[in-house]
Amino acid sequence: MKQAITINHRKYATGLFWQPVNPVMTPYLYARQLVAKSNKKYNLLTEFKSMVGLADFRDGPRAGMYSLAAAVTNAFSEFVSFLAVFQINNVFYLIAVRNGVIIRDVLLDSESEARKLYSELSNMPDWTALIAPTSWGMPRSQEKNLTNVIRKDIGVRLRQISIVKSIMPSVIAICVFLLIVVAIMYMPVFTTSNKQTSLTPEMAAEYQRLLQEKNEELDKKFKIEKKSFEYPYDYLPNVMERARLCYKAIGFMMQPVAGWNQRNVLCGEDRVSGTFIRDFGTLNDFYIVASGLLPGGVVEQKSENEIKVSAKLPALKEGASIDDRDQESVIRDVVSIFQQLNMKADIRVANEVVRSGISRETVDVVEVDASSKLIPTEFMQIFNGFNGVYMKSVDWNMTNRVWNYKVLIYTK
Repeated sequence: MKQAITINHRKYATGLFWQPVNPVMTPYLYARQLVAKSNKKYNLLTEFKSMVGLADFRDGPRAGMYSLAAAVTNAFSEFVSFLAVFQINNVFYLIAVRNGVIIRDVLLDSESEARKLYSELSNMPDWTALIAPTSWGMPRSQEKNLTNVIRKDIGVRLRQISIVKSIMPSVIAICVFLLIVVAIMYMPVFTTSNKQTSLTPEMAAEYQRLLQEKNEELDKKFKIEKKSFEYPYDYLPNVMERARLCYKAIGFMMQPVAGWNQRNVLCGEDRVSGTFIRDFGTLNDFYIVASGLLPGGVVEQKSENEIKVSAKLPALKEGASIDDRDQESVIRDVVSIFQQLNMKADIRVANEVVRSGISRETVDVVEVDASSKLIPTEFMQIFNGFNGVYMKSVDWNMTNRVWNYKVLIYTK
């Protein structure tokens, strides 16, 4: 359907393609770059916060119209991430904002289609607010009137993309370059001095002394020194801080990319990575969207139909922690807790090889593998009565919507 609607006697454009602005470029030039790489002929542009929105007038938007997504995002500025559906007469407007970036902005004429899209997006973790019609019965959602939401909208308008304006920065850059070249051509040529410097005996002695000091410094630097052995339980992050970090990192990675389906996201020890499987999208589409939605992410093309995106996790404060109980007691207590919760888990003693310098040792550790519907901050509360706990990894599976955990417990 046409992506334009009138609300409160004001015409709004919807269905824009939103992208965060590349920090090394101006919004206008970045928008021109997106247009050049896109298969769609966008001819309208708007700028909002750190984003650009592109539209095609053939879809309904016109120059001078206000952006409905910008108006709603302004109204919900207290929410970092929100998913909302508003019913306006016989149509439905859906908007999704993740970490301050608009990822969906669409007008739908089918309630079933709007409800299906809302349900798919609501399964993503870490929404700050959920808004939907009360009649839908969606959990944790509330209903709001769109005409009241955007009553005090300051207005972000669309404008036409001008070819002349887009080439002006290039013309200016060329002119500046030519001026620099001309200036260099007329600069005086540097001359070298014919004056020779002789090396006195005092200077030679000082040079020899400095050389000897440098050699001694290098010998000391590269001398092998014996270090005390370092164990993994000497450097463990706080259990709940680690759980919160992985939960947020997985939510950050779960950005919808049109034409690509997310399969899973893994929060490992130092990186978070997500796998995307191609549906109807193209590789170019994925790279254009991912470069904006997932800043700092590393894209690895596994095949023409599978892409992996990863990002480095920030470091957490570490400290020593170890459980005073023996392994048999820890295993018995962990098994009892999972039995009380009626949850299945694979609990066993595993060997971990630890290296420190040229030395190596084998450390016994209790390893717990479990699948659960509980999010990381809820699941890790199971281990509140234990020390030496480390959530090694957590994997969010989009197919069965289950969290897969690997937890280690270090004991004496």
